[in-house]
Amino acid sequence: MSQEERLIIQVPASTANVGPGFDSVGLALNLYLTIEVNRSTNWEVIPMCEELKVFPQDESNFIVQTALKVAKKYNKDLPKCSLKVKSDIPLARGLGSSASAIVAGIELADALCDLQLSKKDKFTIASEIEGHPDNVGASVFGGLVVGCQTEEEVNAEIFYNLSFEMVAVVPNEELLTKKSRSVLPTEVSFKEAVAAGAVANVLIASLLNGNFELAGKMMKKDRYHQPFRKKLVPHLPIIEEIAPQHGAFGVALSGAGPTVLCFTQEGLSQSLISEIEKKLPNMSFISLQIDNKGSQLYHADEINKNESLKGILS
Repeated sequence: MSQEERLIIQVPASTANVGPGFDSVGLALNLYLTIEVNRSTNWEVIPMCEELKVFPQDESNFIVQTALKVAKKYNKDLPKCSLKVKSDIPLARGLGSSASAIVAGIELADALCDLQLSKKDKFTIASEIEGHPDNVGASVFGGLVVGCQTEEEVNAEIFYNLSFEMVAVVPNEELLTKKSRSVLPTEVSFKEAVAAGAVANVLIASLLNGNFELAGKMMKKDRYHQPFRKKLVPHLPIIEEIAPQHGAFGVALSGAGPTVLCFTQEGLSQSLISEIEKKLPNMSFISLQIDNKGSQLYHADEINKNESLKGILS
């Protein structure tokens, strides 16, 4: 990145697990963390929306710290910049806000230090930082990500062109991942692990085969996390009951919660929102599609040619 060049980094939100795909299945969503990057003499993080004002506005900001860590990994010095940051992603609601920040930091280091990282490189680094590949994989690649992380390596397969949309039912209250993980069992029996793994396998196969009715059944049959987290998200069983009556083929807790995702055929999300809203008037509702691009970096010439990018942070 030259001294004068302006960059825009855009990273999609994500949902993880999709029911039984615990810590291994992620889906990119069309909500975005967007950062405008300009070279500066000091680190400055400028929040462009009210929700982001709670975060540090200097180099202690998580995005900058992630970028510094990646630059150090490659023995590079990260040049100082001014970052204008905007996000459509609700914070601490199970929609991958922290994963998008990790990926944004990696993209920032890659651009500023000319690391020339591949998507696989970014995915590997992000998974090491996050500890699991589902949210970060979706934010890097877009689409549906099925990943596996071991001590030796991280691998994933990515699938695009899935034909459904979603409704996010978002409570006003936050639920931190640490609290949501604290209610999970530390171990399960071999018999239970086999049964839970079989449900997850059928979920993936049914989604890829377009058998959405079966996919919805598998979401509800999750044995890894949803049964234990229901006491933290009492609206989940309510939505599981009413959403299928109004066009949803499946319902799943989004990541660690408390957001719940309702999966529906294309074109039905708005009517589904109007029906669920009658039962849960104090929730927020977002109609969502799958993002198939993943994280994107735009240079000055691309920004100047694209009217939507010019005003993206206004």
